[in-house]
Amino acid sequence: MSNTKVLLEGFSFLESPRWRDGKLWFSDFYDHRVLAMDAGGQTETICEVPHQPSGLGWLPDGRMLVVSMTDRRLLRLEADGLVEHADLSSLATFHCNDMVVDGEGRAYVGNFGSDLAAGGMPDPAALILVTPDGDARVVAEDLLFPNGSVITADGKTLIVGESFGARMTAFDIEADGGLSNRRIWAQLEAAIPDGCCIDSEGALWVASPPTREVLRVREGGETTHRISTDQMAIACTLGGDDRRTLYVLTAPSVDGVECESSRSARIEALEVDVPGAEIP
Repeated sequence: MSNTKVLLEGFSFLESPRWRDGKLWFSDFYDHRVLAMDAGGQTETICEVPHQPSGLGWLPDGRMLVVSMTDRRLLRLEADGLVEHADLSSLATFHCNDMVVDGEGRAYVGNFGSDLAAGGMPDPAALILVTPDGDARVVAEDLLFPNGSVITADGKTLIVGESFGARMTAFDIEADGGLSNRRIWAQLEAAIPDGCCIDSEGALWVASPPTREVLRVREGGETTHRISTDQMAIACTLGGDDRRTLYVLTAPSVDGVECESSRSARIEALEVDVPGAEIP
């Protein structure tokens, strides 16, 4: 495979890429914006999130959900702007982060666990379920920084990256949205998982910031591809008309001050052989 190609640059810190309606949607932490990029590379601001946007997803009726990180809320975009979908401050032990939303509109939201930027130790964190009606509850505990996550094409399995465990952890999704049968889906070798996506063969593309790469991993831990990036690879998703474009969000650092001053975050891309999975 070839190296990635830079499509756009000049952002502060990008996260949570999603492909929907022929566009790449993503959050820019320190610009406090959710944006979308069309096939021609033109971007538009979808909404502004004062407390830093992160995870993105959609309800079945098309309304967008946005994680608001530092005030630990899940927001919903209505025609007249953002409103609170759920207050997670009593359940999340530190800033909320990435999220995946299933076909029924159930959102699974991770959080940092503790204040790592202030030198805190990485405390175990919970994964929070938010129903389409906005009810929230903890459905998994003791995760080591639950980060990028995906749901399999059949809607039956959730896989979440535990960054400080260097592993992808799977759960069965119960009828009420609860999680059971916790197991290690893949223990990663020389990689730290961040944002990820799933392809039509059930393999995951996983961004690994410290090792500056994205890797394709099968259940059990076999790594079939490793693609190096010049900067830290923060998150990735499969998109494009044929779902074979791997979009990779990169940044020079995870330090907020450096990211804001350098504005060097990029959207990069390369073509892959196996298309993205069609998620309901």
